Amino acid sequence: MARYIGPVCRQCRREGMKLFLKGERCHTEKCAIEKRNFSPGQHGKDRKPKLVGYGLQLREKQKARRYYQLLEGQFRNLFEKAAAMKGVTGDNLLNMLERRLDNVIYRMGFGTSRAQARQVVRHGHVEVNGRKVNIPSYMVKPNDVIEIREKSKKNAGILAARDATAHAPAPNWLEVDRDALKARVLAQPKREDLVQIQLNEQLIVELYSK
Repeated sequence: MARYIGPVCRQCRREGMKLFLKGERCHTEKCAIEKRNFSPGQHGKDRKPKLVGYGLQLREKQKARRYYQLLEGQFRNLFEKAAAMKGVTGDNLLNMLERRLDNVIYRMGFGTSRAQARQVVRHGHVEVNGRKVNIPSYMVKPNDVIEIREKSKKNAGILAARDATAHAPAPNWLEVDRDALKARVLAQPKREDLVQIQLNEQLIVELYSK
């Protein structure tokens, strides 16, 4: 499967905002946005292209895709499912992005970045309702119980991530027990619960609806 293996800080600089792709580094003065807040490349510091229409829509889509670290095909498939659902397509899209298991593990604080959280899932450290799930795209539902498997509760990487993210509050739609390494989904995530996400999802809808 194709995936981006270059320096992820370039992606934050390209979008002009922190996408929190490097875990705790993003919260320090070493963050690329803090040191070089301009587009990467030879002329990034000198040229600031004026974006209108399609350019704005494309940048917003790329920002969302990189924020959740998905491939184009994965992101497009989620959009098509969101468009087929009842309700506002943009809200449906963000709802499904948030309910991905790798994102939930990140929101629980058991990964300092979504890439680390995805690795935790892929390596079989997570249970949902008592059953092992190693599929990062698995969609959690209200009343699901997500926890680190018993044999993985002493995993040094998971414990270090939990301690490093102690300052980050859990979202309103999750009830997290950090000591027990588990959480329960209280409700569907709503747009007002995602105020920390600086996205204009309507531009993404307009881009894919052409």
